[in-house]
Order: sequence, then C-alpha cells, then structure tokens
Amino acid sequence: MKNNGIKYKLAIGLLTFTALSHPAFAGKADDILNVAFGNEVETLDNYLATSREALSIARILYDGLVSKDFKSGQFVPELAETYKFNSDTQIDFKIRKGVKFHNGDTLTADDVVFTLNLVSRPDFPARYAIAVNWIDKAEKLDEDTVRLTMKAPYPMALEMLAGNVPIYSKAYYEQVGSQGMAVKPIGTGPYKLVELTPGVSVKLERFDDYYKGGQKENPQIGKINFRVLPELNTQYAELLNGNIDWIWRVPTDDVARLASRPGVKVESSPIMRFDYIAMDPHVPNSPLVDVRVRQAINYAINRKEIRDAFKGESYPIINSACNPVQFGCETDVTSYEYSPEKAKALLKEAGFEKGVNLSMVISEEGVAVAEAVKANLASVGINLKLNNLQYATATDQWRNHKQDLQYGDWGSYGIGDVGLSVGAYFAGTGDDVVNDPEITEPVIEASKTIDMDRRKALYSKALKLIADKAYWVPLWVWSMNTAMSGDLELTINPDEFIPFYDAKWK
Repeated sequence: MKNNGIKYKLAIGLLTFTALSHPAFAGKADDILNVAFGNEVETLDNYLATSREALSIARILYDGLVSKDFKSGQFVPELAETYKFNSDTQIDFKIRKGVKFHNGDTLTADDVVFTLNLVSRPDFPARYAIAVNWIDKAEKLDEDTVRLTMKAPYPMALEMLAGNVPIYSKAYYEQVGSQGMAVKPIGTGPYKLVELTPGVSVKLERFDDYYKGGQKENPQIGKINFRVLPELNTQYAELLNGNIDWIWRVPTDDVARLASRPGVKVESSPIMRFDYIAMDPHVPNSPLVDVRVRQAINYAINRKEIRDAFKGESYPIINSACNPVQFGCETDVTSYEYSPEKAKALLKEAGFEKGVNLSMVISEEGVAVAEAVKANLASVGINLKLNNLQYATATDQWRNHKQDLQYGDWGSYGIGDVGLSVGAYFAGTGDDVVNDPEITEPVIEASKTIDMDRRKALYSKALKLIADKAYWVPLWVWSMNTAMSGDLELTINPDEFIPFYDAKWK
C-alpha cells in the first residue's frame, strides 16, 4: 500500500543518513535486543490485545498448551507434555510438571482449567473471540490432566490453541484481574516484564527458571527492549545509528536503500496475508451474473505488472482464494494469465461488446492498486467506478450487494488453515456474497470434520469451483520486510508474529 506523504519524508530521512559511517550496534555488546515498533503496545493482557506488536510480546511472556513449529508445520508440546483426542469433541492434555510462573508459583492443572473456562465465557471480552468461542468447557481429571470439551467438532482446535490461548495464573488473575495483567503480567514464558512505560517502551529480561521442553526452551538473548517510534524515518535513523537492532513493516521502496547501508541487512518473508478482488454476482442487474464477464475481468488484470509496480517481486502471485502455506489450499486450479484479447472476446460473447459499467469498493490504502486495475479494465471496455469508503460503510454496502467488486486483503487471523480464508468468504456467512451451494456445502462440511484427508478433499473441490466460476481474482501473498543489525538473526513467522524467543546474535 502506498502513502506518498510518508514516503517523501522517508526518502528525505534516508538521504540525511547517507553520510553516516558503519553503525556500531550496541545490542550485541550488552546482550540487549533493541526493537522499534511504530504502533503503541496497547496492553500486555494477551486476550485484550489486537496489534501484532502486543501479541508478539505476549507470545514470549506467556505459553499455551501447544505451539506450532512453522519449520515442520507440526504442533509441538508447550505447557502440555502430551495431548490425545478422545473423540471428535474432546482433547485430554497432560500438563507439564515443574513449570514456574514469573512470580515463582508452580503451574497446575487448576490454572489451565481456570483460564480455558474464563476466556471462553460468552461475557468475557476477548478481542479475538474466534480463538476461544469453540470451547465448551475444561475440567480437571487428575492433578496432571485437563480435558477440553468443544461445543462441536472443531478441526482447527490445535491451530487456535497454538499461540492464541495462553495460560494465566489463577491466583494472580483473581488478585489483579485484566487491568493488572495489562500492565504487570505474570506468565510462564521465556521472558518476564522488567518495566512498562505506557506508550513509550516495554523492557523484558530472560526468565532463568524457564522450563526445558518446547520450541522456546533456549532463548539466546538476555534482554529485549521495545521502543515505540511512530515515524519510520526516526526508526531508520536509530537503526543506522546503531541504537535499534530490528524494525519491521519496511516499505518496499526503501528496502534497497536500507540494504545498501553497512552493517544492516534486510529480509523479506512471505506471511499469511493476501490481496484479492472479489465479485458479487447478486448485485441487482449486474453483468457479473454471467461467468464470462467474471472470467474476462480475471484475464484483463495484469497482476504481475501491478505487483511489480506497487508491491515488489517478493510478493508471490497466487491463483487460488487462499494462501499456499495454509492447510487445504489447493493450488492446482484454473488460472487466468493476462490476456486482454481473451477478455474482449469473452465480453463480446456475453453481449457486452460495447462495454460494461461496474463499481468497486476500496480503502484508502488500496487506491494505487485500484487505479491500476481500473486502467487495465478500461482497456478492454470495462468502466470501473472506484468507491473509497470507510470500513464500516464499505462492509455494509458489500454485504448488502451494493457494490460489484471489492478490493481487499485478508490475514486469516494468522491461522494456517483455509478454514479461516475460504471458510471466511464462502461458507454462507455475512461475507459470502456469492452464496453458491456447490461451494458452501463442501466448505461447511469441512468445518465440521476432524478427518484431515477428508477436509483437504472438500476444500480442494471448493477452491477449484471458485476458480472455475471466477468469483475472485486472487492477487498476491504479502511479504513482510524487516531491517536489522547484521549481527542479528531473527525472521518473522508466516502468521505475522515475531518469534523473539528465536532471536540470536551471530
């Protein structure tokens, strides 16, 4: 997404520092990882946090029952040494012994039961209710075993538990509540809070009593300081001066210039989020009811040229309505390579040789890409009106069939399962403006079975139909650019969270 005002300032800022010598990064010398965030860390209570920044910090303050190893794609034990499905709706967890909270208290099954029952209550204000609203109850079977019961078979249970459902201390939470957890949290994670200055900084240090087991078991860096620096040019200055060791969300236009600086390296990592253009065939009197018009739109858009101009080559182009790293993402589908000739022929065949008038709802961040799409479509006779609306208005108009197309992006809540991509847009819910029974039926069935082979087959069927019927123009997967000290190794995960427990000095 482009913002010319910001980028002008960034360019000036970078030019200001071209004469700087090789930065002397302080972090490695004193074993402190200095991180800059543009967004404020709004709370340290995981369940009330919404920003990726706050939630990434939460993942090293707290632990869940399991976590996901993105290198293998497998779920690995964390606070639970083992787990076992007793039925389609029950999982038994054997709780790890000897785990300590940051205040020295020992983790027990009671803490697990308390947390799961607390956060799954209908009146609990979890910001991401989707992570817990499938839980019916948790009960203690013995001193080391907890049984989790689901409201219905939920195949993404482990996906949700992995990172999204940390366990709190029953005694501490009952003492301080959510307000206390927000500013002085106690967890079991590999790092503990040293100091919080709201809106300014968060300081953590390694928790020496952290247990052995799980993928966070051996954090390499002693201390991590997070600073809030809203302006990117300030982040660049601090990075180039050696006062900051790691930043993220670096615009594509600035990658090459930062990478050219001595002692700085830049990485681009694909994440779960992807861009798409959706079409609504149910807008009254819309030409989109004809599949040939939808196919023509797919052929008319030069995705590679637009991607290269506004995103960069690190954004992989996709053909399916999902992210290829997600479970169940079928990539062997009908694809539409750029061909204005085919687009014109299809429009003529459909009776629209003289042209088509359509509307597309967009956000402010999507204007540049949308203008390029508009130009592509104009070249084949499609007149596209762009409607830049606020989120609430845009959503209302889209769900009520008042816009022909929608340009948007989707991050699937960072969940590596197409149940949160295809399932979000083609399951007969509010965002499913297509509501095609041939697609909704397999998608809904897949959401209710824990047979993973069956789920994969059902999603494959749905995704092939979405492509055949050209309901979407899948665009590209996002890539997150990070810049850091050349002495640091830290790569973000595909779920758009930052595994600070994995950071290390060279």
